[in-house]
Amino acid sequence: MTAWLMYLGEDPKRVGGGYDDSSSSHYSWDSRVPNAAHVQVGDVIVLWDGQTLLGLSVIEDIETGSGVKDVSSCPACGKADIAARKTMTPKYRCWNQKCKAEFPDPKVQTVPVTTYRSRYESGWIDLHGTVSGKELRQLCEEPGSQNALRRLRWDDFRNRVETGKNATPLDIIDTARQVIAGGHTKATVRVRKGQPAFRATLLETFGEVCAFVGPMPAYVLEAAHLYSYAANGKHHPSGGLLLRRDVHRLFDLGQIAINPATLTLDVAPKTRAYSEYGKLHGQPLKVTTTTAHKKWIAKHWEMHRPNPEAASIPAQNPGEQTAPTV
Repeated sequence: MTAWLMYLGEDPKRVGGGYDDSSSSHYSWDSRVPNAAHVQVGDVIVLWDGQTLLGLSVIEDIETGSGVKDVSSCPACGKADIAARKTMTPKYRCWNQKCKAEFPDPKVQTVPVTTYRSRYESGWIDLHGTVSGKELRQLCEEPGSQNALRRLRWDDFRNRVETGKNATPLDIIDTARQVIAGGHTKATVRVRKGQPAFRATLLETFGEVCAFVGPMPAYVLEAAHLYSYAANGKHHPSGGLLLRRDVHRLFDLGQIAINPATLTLDVAPKTRAYSEYGKLHGQPLKVTTTTAHKKWIAKHWEMHRPNPEAASIPAQNPGEQTAPTV
């Protein structure tokens, strides 16, 4: 498993830039960046802003192209490791320890570059603020590196995220890599809040009901997509359910999935150990679903329960009924 810690944010040592980045869907770099050509489809991408972890996913695709870039360098030594200062004059200083020249303007040269744009929206896990920048630096193969693309010690990083403070399971990363290797990348749930029209449609369809828990006040219900909204770009009325925030998060992580054959809930063992969620295991949906809903539900199931043995829904008693379909 290869994992990369990639910097997303304003770099005080970088003059220029202009990358088209979005933390939850795509990240760009060019051939002037160290390790640029080493990043591959199927690698884990971990984003941070220099202060804290933002989130992570698996790279589904890397689009390459060509372009040009304005490269600023020190007029004294020619190195590109320079920074603009806010108050001191001259404005620029060379960070090269053997130079440390100060100057009013850098030398600028336009050079050809290979451009790289990675896409990873399907498996994105938002972990903003859960691991400090200091910890992330120490989890790199080279803790003292200043590169924007740094190799992470994946096993140590995963152990920190899954067992440390704010523990979060990363099973979705394993499944996403398997799915990508099989040539499919869009069959996953995505968290998308703040879509009034879509949420209003779901409230009109289902009423004030969490599909997993039951009746709930409308203000605690979120519109959960059953597909990759970032990749699909459309709000399908039959592609969503209303979920309480905590179970929405678990659904996004694949810790709760819906068996499309029985429309009952499958709670992953590590989450089932918590009584509040363990009691949901094997329970039917609390809302009526359509054939169209089942199609999206099946895609989510295939993503998070690729092996039939992974699902362990107990057999229903004769008197039990699954949620009706229309």
